[in-house]
Amino acid sequence: MWHTYYMRTPKESATEIQQWFQNQTANLWPAALGSLSLRRSPCIREHCEACLRGEKHPSHFLYVRMKGRRLAIYIPDDLVPDVQRSLDNGRELQELLCQTAVRYAKALKHERTAKSQKVKK
Repeated sequence: MWHTYYMRTPKESATEIQQWFQNQTANLWPAALGSLSLRRSPCIREHCEACLRGEKHPSHFLYVRMKGRRLAIYIPDDLVPDVQRSLDNGRELQELLCQTAVRYAKALKHERTAKSQKVKK
């Protein structure tokens, strides 16, 4: 493992990283951040047989944060797979953004070093 840690990584330009990011994210639509939750709660009908037996009605909610406030949005059962896919894509996009930040910072530093070395010559 020692050799992989100390191996030099190939130098990338900011443009190459931009192209890589665009290629990686091309198929990540729809993308969303939040969490999908199955909630069980009683209904509002007075004589609901299920509620009288102690059973609660299942429903899905999407929870997101906007401007520091938590927002819950009801998601019908038939839309749950689509919303879940958007959340999965959102998590993948978030991971790609983290990778991009590191690679982009390294590229900028490399480009700055390369410019300063040209000026010195």
